[in-house]
Amino acid sequence: MPCATWEALSDVQAQARAHVAEGLMLKRRASSYGVGRPRGDWWKWKVEPYTIDAVLMYAQQASGKHAGVFTDYTFGVWDGDTLVPLAKAYSGLSRAEIRTVQAFIRKNTTERIGPVHVVPPAIVCEIAFEAFAPSPRHKSGIAVRFPRIARLRDDKKPADCDTLERVRALLRAVGHGGTPS
Repeated sequence: MPCATWEALSDVQAQARAHVAEGLMLKRRASSYGVGRPRGDWWKWKVEPYTIDAVLMYAQQASGKHAGVFTDYTFGVWDGDTLVPLAKAYSGLSRAEIRTVQAFIRKNTTERIGPVHVVPPAIVCEIAFEAFAPSPRHKSGIAVRFPRIARLRDDKKPADCDTLERVRALLRAVGHGGTPS
């Protein structure tokens, strides 16, 4: 799809979700299609992700290179007075932030369910994701695609985080699959 100007291309990119796409793949006209993740001649221009503010509920230690470090987090949103798990995120925090969260988890674990550490609602993070859809397999009834931590929210209290109803309303507003209707 050729575009004469960056402004025209920006308009096309802004409509990506309307076409059930996460953005645009830009490539040089002479570049051939290759397997894997080609670099140089190809560039993925994603749309801005959806975001919610969620509360850390559970944590697990990583395996492999980061064994012994809590980097696998489960975040929830409020359904009345109850936190409901919505997303698992493994990336997005700096090393210093991971150390802070790790210290909190070690000091405040209230229960262990196998390798999972349950913590009280105290840490709030902004969670970014590409798309979402109804899912009978998840406790929240919603599955999110490519969740990651966008930032710690030291400025928010857990009680001020998003609700399941708000996430459902957003899903209804954008249509099935987290894309505009």
